Amino acid sequence: MASTILEATRAKHEDLERLERLAVRELQREPANARERLYQSHRVRHMLDLVISTSGKLVEIYEDKDNARKDEISNHLSSQVQTEIFPKFYDRLKEIRDYHRRNPSARFVSETDDFEELLKEEPAIEFTGEEAFGRYLDLHELYNEFINSKFGTPMEYSAFVGTFSQLEKIAHSLKTSRQYREYLEHILEYLTSFLYHTEPLQDIEKIFAKLESEFEEQWANGGVPGWENKDPEKESAPQESVIDLDYYTTVEELVELGPEKLKEALAARGLKSGGTVQQRAERLFLLKHTPLVQLDRKHFAKGSHGSVSNNGNSIKDDLKKEIALMEIKMARLCELLDEVIVRTKENAEKKLTLTYEEMEAEREEEEVQADSESDDEDQQIYNPLKLPMGWDGKPIPYWLYKLHGLGQEFKCEICGNHSYWGRRAYERHFKEWRHQHGMRCLGIPNTKNFNEITSIQEAKELWGRIQQRQGLNKWRPDLEEEYEDQEGNIYNKKTYTDLQRQGLL
Repeated sequence: MASTILEATRAKHEDLERLERLAVRELQREPANARERLYQSHRVRHMLDLVISTSGKLVEIYEDKDNARKDEISNHLSSQVQTEIFPKFYDRLKEIRDYHRRNPSARFVSETDDFEELLKEEPAIEFTGEEAFGRYLDLHELYNEFINSKFGTPMEYSAFVGTFSQLEKIAHSLKTSRQYREYLEHILEYLTSFLYHTEPLQDIEKIFAKLESEFEEQWANGGVPGWENKDPEKESAPQESVIDLDYYTTVEELVELGPEKLKEALAARGLKSGGTVQQRAERLFLLKHTPLVQLDRKHFAKGSHGSVSNNGNSIKDDLKKEIALMEIKMARLCELLDEVIVRTKENAEKKLTLTYEEMEAEREEEEVQADSESDDEDQQIYNPLKLPMGWDGKPIPYWLYKLHGLGQEFKCEICGNHSYWGRRAYERHFKEWRHQHGMRCLGIPNTKNFNEITSIQEAKELWGRIQQRQGLNKWRPDLEEEYEDQEGNIYNKKTYTDLQRQGLL
């Protein structure tokens, strides 16, 4: 603890400088693998949080709301008489020496060692087994919530991962329900938490603040995607009560509001407000699917023609605005996590083809691989000749490298100038998908005639010659089919039909 406010101020400035230097030093270090990179980001994030909290304390000291700093400066460091400055200085110096004499350990107290420990510890980051330490999203709970909702549709988990961000496919009439709003809140909560765990240096609050400012402008101009067009029937319809019926899906949910609120809502619409709570809720729920003007007259109170209060429309607009903002935030988070979403979809599709035993074996293999990556930065394998790696993760012997001619490079223009190392790989590639795709794009069949052909121009010329040869050898019945007349003369089909048409035969 510092003995004075000024000493506390100096110590906090020193802590800020130490934290900044440590953060820069940590970012200059190249991590060995993805896990170490994630740990590095979390350590730097922790340092930034310490900088923010320390800066906040300094601001409180400089604001000096209790005038303690001002009093200390005036009492110990200032004087109206010039001759009193030095005595005050020496008195202050004696006070500091006495303090350190009474507390000998204080002179060695420094937070540098504590800050250095931040670079050594591994941050506690929690991921589920499905997330595989931040490689994939775990959307199973959201998937179950989606397929069991009124706005959702039955589909496979892999399909949901690829389409859950496409909110424009959901009907606009279903987006103002309470169930849809809760679904959006759960998605935002999960994606925000996942982004914080995997990319802690992202300033999510700043991103959302910018989105909100842009959204306010777009909403005022009616340019929010998916919310531009208004339903003319709904716009021309009378305004609704404070109770937004789009927010409720069953009569039981309306019953939970209680008799008084139901009575007020019915009276505001000019409907009968008597009866039990169940009857009131049922009467009010009729308006969810039937316009007020088309409702049976028996439901209206005497002398009423369905008047409505004026404050319900603003509440409904606020609800739409809130849901639209959540959709914008979700779309932005999906853009930031685009690569992770693609990996998650590929992983989900891959799991559909695996048995339970294969999935367990793969999961154990990933855990072992992750553990091996985190062990003292796997030693770099000495490979000056840059030999290919074998099945054991080590360079193959040099004699085997020369035997297979792996130092010889073959380029195939049809494959997009892809390089193949070694004669064996080169010959095999003519039957592989890359070469077949290139030949298909050229409109040429990938037959044995085109083996060893890697140039696009040569392939086109050979295909032209083959087509010409096929044209010469083609059966032409008009010229090659023979006919014989009564006198035994032989004609081809064309000549015979011409003479027959002229009546000469």
